[in-house]
Amino acid sequence: MRLLYTFSIIVYGLIIRIISPFNEKARLWVKGRQASREKIKLMQADGRQWLWFHAASLGEFEQGRTVIEAVRRVKPEYGILLTFFSPSGYEIRKNYEHADLVLYLPEDRLPLIEDFCNRFNIRAVFFIKYEFWYNLLNYLNRKDIPFYFFSVRFRSSQHFFKGYGTWFLHHLRPARHIFVQDEISFELLTKAGISQCSIAGDTRFDRVAQLAKKAERFPDIEDFAGQNPLFVAGSTWPADEKLLLPLLSELPENYKVVLAPHDISSTHVDNILRTCSLPAVRYSEIKTNKAARVLLIDNIGMLSRIYRYARFAYIGGGFGKAIHNIQEPVAWGCPVIFGPNHQKFTEALDLLQLGGAIAVNNSMEMKKAMLRFATNEKAIEESSAICRAYVDRSLGATDLILQNIGL
Repeated sequence: MRLLYTFSIIVYGLIIRIISPFNEKARLWVKGRQASREKIKLMQADGRQWLWFHAASLGEFEQGRTVIEAVRRVKPEYGILLTFFSPSGYEIRKNYEHADLVLYLPEDRLPLIEDFCNRFNIRAVFFIKYEFWYNLLNYLNRKDIPFYFFSVRFRSSQHFFKGYGTWFLHHLRPARHIFVQDEISFELLTKAGISQCSIAGDTRFDRVAQLAKKAERFPDIEDFAGQNPLFVAGSTWPADEKLLLPLLSELPENYKVVLAPHDISSTHVDNILRTCSLPAVRYSEIKTNKAARVLLIDNIGMLSRIYRYARFAYIGGGFGKAIHNIQEPVAWGCPVIFGPNHQKFTEALDLLQLGGAIAVNNSMEMKKAMLRFATNEKAIEESSAICRAYVDRSLGATDLILQNIGL
């Protein structure tokens, strides 16, 4: 099985290299790993031990950020190594101030893994959420390097719990501890014979609560909204926008809209501006057009803090692979609407049951949900209170993890 797995890793790497001249993300993936190898060759040994945190991409990094920063505070003597698999994480956080070194994760082939790990005196490794690299896990086990997983959520449909999943599950057994999000995950692991696990919750709630406390202001957003209520549509994909854009004109006339698409390329943004049912302007050009009713965010990094201004929000991705983060708006007490592909997210299922969220399957349901929040003050107040209470109950995962990682 290991040969087949390693062969698949080699094939994946070859495909990325073949398409890299024609695909920017693939090009960054290849060049970034080359640059990372050169960077660690130039390192000077200083004798310190390293704590290694790994995130697939930007979302997972934000999920684990509170743990990284808490460890930095309580264990300043350790070096902090942060790695990413995806360019979308590395390129944005390559200068992250709480890590001593930020690199790309090497391809999961044993020679590359050995060379990488031998450059550091690794005290422990922490994998954030869904990152299972089986050659790396096997190497860490052989070298008796403690490794942990946190903010993980397991499902019975995953390969670990299928008849053919024994080999994959075998690599989780040596983990020093696995901190899961919910009871279902805990039961799946314990039934599979993995006892070194516990329910800690989702560290992302600690992170969004931090952001909400900072309450960073955006004067341009405030000027755009004025005294008008604001509807925010965040991380939208074309499938979301196809349903959403024609419905914006159905909102009450006093409403204004902030739209933050997942794809902020000029081509995509221009297409939204052409097809939007209300007058729209780019955020980068807001000072030249203050009469627009739709503000199109054409940068990365603002969205999580814009939700503070929203009366309610639509979260994209649910008409594609899966919804994006709903914890960010919910932390502000902002009720949320999202599409049908949300079943993998505990917080989405919980808030649907509690009444802090609405799931929609088509244009008619989306219109009904939007108007429910836009025209019913009582519905907004009740759902907002539900969201705030849910976040308050979900805090504390970071502290639980810190108490049990044995550093």
